[in-house]
Amino acid sequence: MTTGPAVDVLKISGLTVDLGGRRVLGGVDLALRPGRVHGLAGESGSGKTTTGLAVLGLLPPGARTGGRVELEGVDLLTLPRRRLASLRGRSVSMVFQDPSTSLHPMLSVGHQLGDHLRHHLKLDRRAAREKAAQLLAQVRIPNPREALRRYPHQFSGGMRQRIAIAVALACEPKVLIADEPTTALDVTVQAGVLRLLRDLCDDLGLAVLLVTHDLGVMSALSDEVSVMRHGLVVETGPRERVLTAPRHEYTRTLLDALPGRHTV
Repeated sequence: MTTGPAVDVLKISGLTVDLGGRRVLGGVDLALRPGRVHGLAGESGSGKTTTGLAVLGLLPPGARTGGRVELEGVDLLTLPRRRLASLRGRSVSMVFQDPSTSLHPMLSVGHQLGDHLRHHLKLDRRAAREKAAQLLAQVRIPNPREALRRYPHQFSGGMRQRIAIAVALACEPKVLIADEPTTALDVTVQAGVLRLLRDLCDDLGLAVLLVTHDLGVMSALSDEVSVMRHGLVVETGPRERVLTAPRHEYTRTLLDALPGRHTV
């Protein structure tokens, strides 16, 4: 397994988010390294997805943030909106739970990937199409050149999620945030997507933040684990230690709720 150099590519320090007059993140600290998957777990409403959206500057209007979110030393929270938009999808990308939120149903896969590549990498149409076919092959879409001509509804849920991952990886980001990327998939397809994410992390040196409520998924993929509750990180550590010898009562409660806990 590729561990990458001991340098944090993304460092979150004291991140707070206030929304609608309520504090939804109370000071989150996380660090991501190249070639490593950091699992972020917790029940619904714990602040997992909000953390990912805050990194990308995708919080709802009126949200107020504090702390620091440093991408290779640059604090994303202080960047002008246009500068942050130029980094989104290029230096840091996100894969959502439902690929229909990121794939346009009326545009072919080739059109969507090509537009993304031309916008961010300034490729011409031919070069963008060639790169798009390579990306689909990388995420193991059969017959990638033929797939470019097809529309999202012509693919299974698992294949659509792979295409969404291809879009997220198109500009070779350093950080990938995967927000519940397998929740809508059956167990067999889920396992294939998890293997794909692990391989991409190892092969490309990606730093991956895996947001999930499923400790089984996290145990299969993560190198490090953080557990969130009520907008706070209550425990962080290596996967094996956190999942076998948790130090926080809430982490133990989550593990006790797992079917067949002794197999985790």
